[in-house]
Amino acid sequence: MKGNFLSLGSVLQAFFSLAVLFIAAPAAWAQPVPVEVVQDADGNWQLLRDGQPFFIKGAGGNAPKNALANAGGNSFRTWGVGDETGDLLDLAHSLGLTVVVGHWLGHERHGFDYSNQEQVAEQLERVRRDVLAHKDHPALLLWGVGNEMEGFAEGDNPAIWAHVQEIAAMIKELDPHHPTMTITADIGGQRVPSVHNLCPDIDIMGINSYGGLPSIPQRYPAAGGTKPYVITEFGPPGTWEIGMTSFGAPPELTSTQKASVYRDAYQKGCLQSGGLCMGSFVFTWGFKMEATSTWYGLFLPNGDKLGAVDAMTEIWSGQPQADLCPEIRSFGLRGADVVAPGDTVLVDLDIVDPEGDEVSVKWAFCGEAAEYFTGGDSQPTPFELDNIIIESSSRGVKLVMPGGGVYRLYMTATDGNGSGAAANVPIKVDGPAGPVSLKMPLAVYEDGKPAPWLPSGWMGTTDSIVMDTECTNSPYSGKTCLKFTYSHPGMWAGVAWQHPANDWGDKPGGFDLTGAKKLTFWARGEEGKEILDFSVGILGSNKPYFDTVKVEKKNVKLKTEWKQYTIKLKGKDLSRVKTPLVWVAGGQGRTITFYLDDIRFE
Repeated sequence: MKGNFLSLGSVLQAFFSLAVLFIAAPAAWAQPVPVEVVQDADGNWQLLRDGQPFFIKGAGGNAPKNALANAGGNSFRTWGVGDETGDLLDLAHSLGLTVVVGHWLGHERHGFDYSNQEQVAEQLERVRRDVLAHKDHPALLLWGVGNEMEGFAEGDNPAIWAHVQEIAAMIKELDPHHPTMTITADIGGQRVPSVHNLCPDIDIMGINSYGGLPSIPQRYPAAGGTKPYVITEFGPPGTWEIGMTSFGAPPELTSTQKASVYRDAYQKGCLQSGGLCMGSFVFTWGFKMEATSTWYGLFLPNGDKLGAVDAMTEIWSGQPQADLCPEIRSFGLRGADVVAPGDTVLVDLDIVDPEGDEVSVKWAFCGEAAEYFTGGDSQPTPFELDNIIIESSSRGVKLVMPGGGVYRLYMTATDGNGSGAAANVPIKVDGPAGPVSLKMPLAVYEDGKPAPWLPSGWMGTTDSIVMDTECTNSPYSGKTCLKFTYSHPGMWAGVAWQHPANDWGDKPGGFDLTGAKKLTFWARGEEGKEILDFSVGILGSNKPYFDTVKVEKKNVKLKTEWKQYTIKLKGKDLSRVKTPLVWVAGGQGRTITFYLDDIRFE
């Protein structure tokens, strides 16, 4: 019987190990495991963990950590410190993994000002607090100081690097047992000189590199790099590193092609570094919408691993997976990628399973992302269109084109044993835009489902709102739910889901939801009797791009148990819905906390 990569048994084993650890562990770890950065007689750099050589075989992302351990990995990284960090460290320790704990530093493009002494002081104090909280944990490997906080230009702002140095020096004073590393967006511009000349207390240069990884061993020394480095993110070439189609869309490699890219990049960029590289973190160990639904993820939303996991498992462990992913031998359009509305389009697929298992294939025809390079910021998942696919099988698909626009056809496959494959192709329909039918039910928020809208429209006393988009506190379904806390006792605040994000009616966007009869959502309160107003639509006709519908459900009094609520939409004009859900809460003399889950049009 073939091994299941994400088997129930392995998951239960990991949680059982963690439960045992919690029972046996003291309130605080008394003795850290020391880690050193050393250079041998031949000039080669290496980490020593508890006196033993340690080469990082790591990943970054939220997929199960027991799967990482089973694949031969030995470490994972975080981008910041949160309430879950202690639990992650405990879980890592129970699985024999280590953790690079990252301290998130503000980005200027997000409004952080490194010349603002108050902001900088608050950030320094936050890092101090987080170091003291976790410095003695035996699973801690390194401290990460920021991630691409230098931006995507020259990376030469001396104020940023002065603050990085200040933080690194403080960490060394608080914790002499764990090295420091700062992480940059590749090594162009002045990144390497800045880290080397302005940050003497940074021990390791962390480098996020994609298409440029194979040339890092040559480019890094040429830029003046002498410190050891760790590749902190790597994967397929980014959208900024490849040629575009004639209509400006990035063509994506299939998951089978990506597996070869991961293997080749790792061997050239990490193993042939001339003694400078101390390991790497593959990105992303999980599923993430960025440029497309599948560009960077090593897993599908259903948990199936993709070919890159097979490649890294063989590299890390020296042994192939027991069950390999389906292999895409060929995939592509039969004809041009620019067509007209109403045209019939054929796509061919040749896919096989190495063990001879039956491969199940799913097809989805979706809108295209509004932008392809977001620097890792959250990005809404494009919607899926209905009534486009006429015929489909495991060998291909026949489509009839909608009105004008850029779209993408996605193919995902599974062998039924936890191994999958993915491919897609962009298509431009050259002609006037026409009405499109969106596949129902359509999720606004639901685990594993596309998210066309984002909760980006904050209103009222916004500094009193705290939002957690991945809350694991008793969700109604799946692994996560939304958690909101509003702490002002006397004013009001609210959040609107928007498309495009951060737009209040000045930009085109939204979707035609004609045919939807209701919006349903599940909600509960932390204490009960929290009162909120909900609505579909908020943008009036005074805006260039307004909501064609506004239906309110006022004075909803929540209970402590989950309850489903409905906003009826039958007979309403749903031709443009830019804000599918809005909540508003007035000050109730106390802090209120409430949860939302499974928000969808039906």
